[in-house]
Amino acid sequence: MKPTVLESPAEMQRLARSLRAAGTTIGFVPTMGFLHEGHLSLARAARRENGVVVLSIFVNPTQFGPAEDFGAYPRDLEADLSAAESAGVDYVFHPQPADMYPSRQLTWVTVEELTDGLCGASRPGHFRGVTTVVAKLLNLVQPMRAYFGEKDFQQLVVIEQMVRELNFDVAVVRCPLVREPDGLAMSSRNAYLSAAERKAALVLYRALQRAQERVRGGCKDPVRLRREVVECLSGEPLAEIEYAEFVDSRDLQPTGAVDEHARLLLAVRLGDTRLIDNALLKG
Repeated sequence: MKPTVLESPAEMQRLARSLRAAGTTIGFVPTMGFLHEGHLSLARAARRENGVVVLSIFVNPTQFGPAEDFGAYPRDLEADLSAAESAGVDYVFHPQPADMYPSRQLTWVTVEELTDGLCGASRPGHFRGVTTVVAKLLNLVQPMRAYFGEKDFQQLVVIEQMVRELNFDVAVVRCPLVREPDGLAMSSRNAYLSAAERKAALVLYRALQRAQERVRGGCKDPVRLRREVVECLSGEPLAEIEYAEFVDSRDLQPTGAVDEHARLLLAVRLGDTRLIDNALLKG
C-alpha cells in the first residue's frame, strides 16, 4: 500500500502526537526527494526498528545559495512514493515552502565552528538552512529515531551536535554510505552529470581507494596522503577540486595523524555539478 501523504505541518504534528500517545515508535527519514538506494536504505533501517516510518520530501530553499540549483533540483513525487512504498514507509510528509517558512523568517538554528570549514567554507548559509529545517522537521514529526546517511558526513556531525546541545528527544542513527556498483557515491545530483562527467566522477572513489591502500600499507602522515589524493584528483581533467581534507570523525578538526578516527572528506566539481564523498580510513 502506498504511503499516506501529508502536506500540512499542523496535520503532521497532530498525527505524531497521536502516535506517540498510543505508544507507537516513530522512525524518521528526512530527504529532499528524488529517492535512490541510499535514501531507501535509511527507510528500511527505520522500518526494522520502529512501529511507524515517516519520510519527508522537502526541497529546502534555505539551504541553497543564490547561485545554487534550487529551481533545477530533480523532483519526481510519483516515483518517490512508489520507492517509499517498496521500503515500507507509512507516511510521506511533503510540505510546501510557504507552509514551512513564514513570509519573514526571523528565527534560525546555527551550529558554530563545525560549519566553518569544508562545505561551509564554499556554501555560506547552507548549514544554517539545514539545521533550521531539521529542527523544524523534528518538532513536527516527533520521532524517537531519525536516520541520516554518512555520505553527507559534515551535515551528520552538525546535526548530532545540534540534537545534543538543544536536548531534542530523538536518537540520531548513522547509516552507511551507499555506492553504485562502480563505486560512485549515490546522490540525487548524479542525475545532472553528462556521460563524460559520470565517468570522470569515479575519480573521487579512486582517490579514496588510493588513500585507503596507502594507510593499510603503513602510511599515517596526513600531509603526504593528502598530496597523493590531490595528485589523483588532479589527474582527471574534468574535475575541479574544492577540498580534500583529513579530519577527526568526532569533531571535524584536522587530524595530525591517521588513526582509527581519521576520515578523508572530498568535494569536487564536474561542470556545474558538485559532488562530495568520504571514507573512514582503516589501517
